[in-house]
Amino acid sequence: MADEQTTEVQKLHKTVTELERQLDAARRIAMGLSTITKVENLVQEALNISLQVAEAEAGSILLYDAEKDKLVFKYVVGEKADELTGMELAPDQGLAGQVFGSGQSSIAEDVSREKAHLREVGEKVGYITTNMVTVPLKSVDNEPIGVMQVLNKRGGPFDHHDVTLIEIMAAQIGAAIETARLHEEARLATIVRFIGNISHDVKNMITPTMTGAETLRLISDDCFPQFDEQLNKLAVAPAEVDQIKDTLVELRELYPEMIEIILEGCNAVQQRMAEISAAVKGIVAEPHFEMTDIVALAQRVGNLLSVQADNEGITISIEPVGEVPTAMVDAKQIYNAIYNLIFNAMDACQPGDTITFRIQGQPDGQFPEGNYIMMECEDTGSGMPEEVKAKLFTDDAISTKPMGTGLGTRIVKNVTDAHGGLVEVESQEGVGTTIRCRIPIQQLEAPSGP
Repeated sequence: MADEQTTEVQKLHKTVTELERQLDAARRIAMGLSTITKVENLVQEALNISLQVAEAEAGSILLYDAEKDKLVFKYVVGEKADELTGMELAPDQGLAGQVFGSGQSSIAEDVSREKAHLREVGEKVGYITTNMVTVPLKSVDNEPIGVMQVLNKRGGPFDHHDVTLIEIMAAQIGAAIETARLHEEARLATIVRFIGNISHDVKNMITPTMTGAETLRLISDDCFPQFDEQLNKLAVAPAEVDQIKDTLVELRELYPEMIEIILEGCNAVQQRMAEISAAVKGIVAEPHFEMTDIVALAQRVGNLLSVQADNEGITISIEPVGEVPTAMVDAKQIYNAIYNLIFNAMDACQPGDTITFRIQGQPDGQFPEGNYIMMECEDTGSGMPEEVKAKLFTDDAISTKPMGTGLGTRIVKNVTDAHGGLVEVESQEGVGTTIRCRIPIQQLEAPSGP
């Protein structure tokens, strides 16, 4: 009887100990999360705490990407974190896919006995997994959003107490991710409405300018022929008539060009507002592909921005390299990308700096080694720190300009993605920056947008 009572007391003590452990884990995560606002840092810290409490060597959070229909290693802690982060799995692959589909936790005391375990993942990064717990991550509506995996418990295999503990931590992490997502959606909706109001105001403000420029063009088109007609009727020597005409040559040539620049600039402002709105939403309109002379587009942008560049002492040079073929692209989107590349380069330049925009084509072969147009924007400006360059074409892009938003580079990336292209950057502080966009000449299949 005494032995039975002792056994029951031991069981009760173990249960209380486990409850204390679970409460401590919840407390530690709650305290850790309460001091962090950025969702990436928040989830990474929660995963770190989870591994400490579970006494595990490594762990990862895989989130479901609906557009790709993939489970993506979004957050990883452990010696192979760099190699694993960003790796993708089909949503029914491995123990992760099994748990994601069923919504039920899984404990593998010995992964070598688990048929569903994807050994090739560990082999690819050179990491040996011995035991593992996989639990589902769910939204506040109990919808699956991913899975959390905790690997290699120190001192022995995981037990059902560990599973319960990890489930508690996963529930908090899932709630934190979902809360951050809802907060971001609400913030984005506010920004989109704000930009919509600004866009409306901008359109109202530039409409009189566009109307005035169009009116001036009509007047000039009618005025100069009448002036020539009346001048020829004057009773003066032909030499004097030619002298009067010569004094008006510059005005006659410059007038239409300046009107065109005004109209082009007004249109660019309206397109810019549309781009910003789309970039904030994270979308790009479906591209309308047509055979396009990209060199001509670049020259239009160069002409438009050269006036501002000249005023700032910056030289813009548009340089086709060899014979550049036309390409099957969306002309408006490519124009916008070129505009943003050159305009962003101007922001990084000082008087005396140069911006060289090169366009070259490689029609032979298969993309990306062939069948491409390369747009290269090289400047001799300030360059970028490594941390800025690393995030340049991501959602976490950092602007080095006061009040900058990083939207310009996001627009370039969105347009490149919409064409199934590639973008890369080279930069060195104090030397300058070169950004290259490689766009397919022929769209062999529909590219997937961002």
